[in-house]
Order: sequence, then C-alpha cells, then structure tokens
Amino acid sequence: MKVDELRKLRESLKKKIGLRNNTARIRIIVGMATSGIASGARETLKVILEEIENRNLTDVLVTQSGEKGLHPEEPVVVVEDMKEKIRTIYGGVTPEVARMIIVEHIVYGKPVKRYMVQREKMGES
Repeated sequence: MKVDELRKLRESLKKKIGLRNNTARIRIIVGMATSGIASGARETLKVILEEIENRNLTDVLVTQSGEKGLHPEEPVVVVEDMKEKIRTIYGGVTPEVARMIIVEHIVYGKPVKRYMVQREKMGES
C-alpha cells in the first residue's frame, strides 16, 4: 500500500467515525519514519485502521509519528490510555500483532506483554 493510499484511507475513516483528539479514550501512534516503513509499518497502520473501523471503535484516535529511538524494535506502535494516563510501547508490530493489540489491549484492556517494550505513566518518560 502506498503512502497516498494510506492517507486517503485514514482520512475517510476519520470522517466516517468522527474522531476528535479531545474525545478519544485511546490514542494509537504508529512510528512511520524511514526505518518503520522499511520494517512494514505501512501494513501495520493499514490493519490498525481496518480493525478500528470493523469493530466500530469510535473512541480510538490513530496518528503517525517519526522516529521513536527504537530502531531495533520497528515497527513501533504506542498505545496511550487517555483515561488511565498509561503509555504502552509495542515493538515488532506486524499486521498480525496489530490485530492482537486491537483485540486484547484496546477492546479487552489487557496489554499484549509478549510484544511490550515499555509501559509507563504518561508524563514520566
């Protein structure tokens, strides 16, 4: 999937589910720097967006970021629980792992420990 296709998909999903920063329960950040893209972050992002749409998760915001300083762990996905103020960083997030994160962590509230790189209170990094 090309960058333009990902942008179009993201924008259409954003409009469809009407997300806003201040109403999100969960924020998911996908590292889309060169190393992340080379490691498969585009497909990971695509799966995350599709799973959110398929499960009608209207309180989840997905954004992209640059380098996170975790090159060996790429693709990197950060899940921020805006209510609990907890940030969970996942590494090696393939499309299959992304599905697991959406189901186990986002839907059921149980972080996927096998792929967890770091977990911290937000504001303490």
